[in-house]
Amino acid sequence: MPADLPLLDGRSMPALGFGLYKVPADEAGAVVDAGLAAGYRLIDGAELYGNEREVGDAVRRAVEGGLDRTTLTVTSKLWGEQSQSADAVRASFAASEAALGSPVDLYMIHWPRPARGQFVDVWRTLIALRDEGRIRSIGVSNFTDEHLRRIIGETGVFPVVNQVESHPWLPQHELRAFHAAHGIVTQAWSPLGRSRLLDDPVIGRIAAAHGVSPAQAIIRWHLQLGGGLTPKSTHPERLRENLDVDGFSLDDDDLAAIAALETGERTGTHPDDRQ
Repeated sequence: MPADLPLLDGRSMPALGFGLYKVPADEAGAVVDAGLAAGYRLIDGAELYGNEREVGDAVRRAVEGGLDRTTLTVTSKLWGEQSQSADAVRASFAASEAALGSPVDLYMIHWPRPARGQFVDVWRTLIALRDEGRIRSIGVSNFTDEHLRRIIGETGVFPVVNQVESHPWLPQHELRAFHAAHGIVTQAWSPLGRSRLLDDPVIGRIAAAHGVSPAQAIIRWHLQLGGGLTPKSTHPERLRENLDVDGFSLDDDDLAAIAALETGERTGTHPDDRQ
């Protein structure tokens, strides 16, 4: 089991979790059941995903079955497309809170939407919700170093995590260095390049040399690079496989070969383009 990562606020979170993006609501409960049974203790969710009620129900079932809720990190993210006023942020959070259970372990701003010029005020609302005891930890997603400097400079409060697209094509070294200098955890979404990297011959060769799957090789790369990640799967056997990455390490040649795959290619939206 990959180790937990310390957070700036004194808490910790698992380095490896599983994501629920585009998991249909009628499948989400079974996916969470399988993930928790496999040993995951980080569930990466969001308002946008439309399955928080099912996630909350699955977590409650697990707790009723004897799982210690304090061992879990259940996350959500504010979408904020319609409005980013304090009232709208609080209403969105309250809906997620009711679905997932209270308090929420980690709540993030999903996108900065920089052209609106409101993300600092949104961050202030998350700080207030944390101080009210309704959120344990607060973070951001898809923030650049410029966005991070603004929220930190104007509020004095650092996010504990910045969840960003990161994979061998887009390792985000400069942003990771900024995070490391300020104690912010880098958490990768699309860590497998939306599965496109699974067919890469370099990844395939490295995986075969270690007797693991391409997904396991990439997950191991993320863990050795530092930070966390939230790969997605709806298949119980793949969830188990993705978690089974402690029995091998990538050597210097492996890491150099993966480093050569960097192109800067994104599989998702650039943070400055989401408004």
